[in-house]
Amino acid sequence: MKKLIMSLTLLCLIAAASFAQTDKIVGKWKTIDDKDGSEKSVINIYKSTNGKYYGKIEKLFKEPEKLCTECEGTNKNKPVLGMVIVNNMTESEGALTGGTILDPKDGKVYQCNISYNAKKANLKVRGSLDRKGIIGRTQYWVRVK
Repeated sequence: MKKLIMSLTLLCLIAAASFAQTDKIVGKWKTIDDKDGSEKSVINIYKSTNGKYYGKIEKLFKEPEKLCTECEGTNKNKPVLGMVIVNNMTESEGALTGGTILDPKDGKVYQCNISYNAKKANLKVRGSLDRKGIIGRTQYWVRVK
């Protein structure tokens, strides 16, 4: 009986820790240019009523009137400001996985994984061509204060 109680307690603690990590991902994040270190945009990551997570561009530091000319489908020639670029993410072990991220610069859609780095208090955002995240690129986003 003691083992069962201990196991359930441990399971609850792990679940609470995972939720706390995901809770830290939700909010507004500043994207940084990989080449020159300048601020590019502010993305609001939120949980939708369908239980999935999304990210919407709320501010562009340069070219606020920019259109997504390289995008395909419904985003073609739409304003980048207000565009949802992180789509259909689900929570898994304190991170967001299983969804996609759109790069409005080239119009390409990539597999996406997002995790919170507690030591640096930033987000690790990995866009990749494959589901395992081997072929891709990582960006670090900074929380907006």
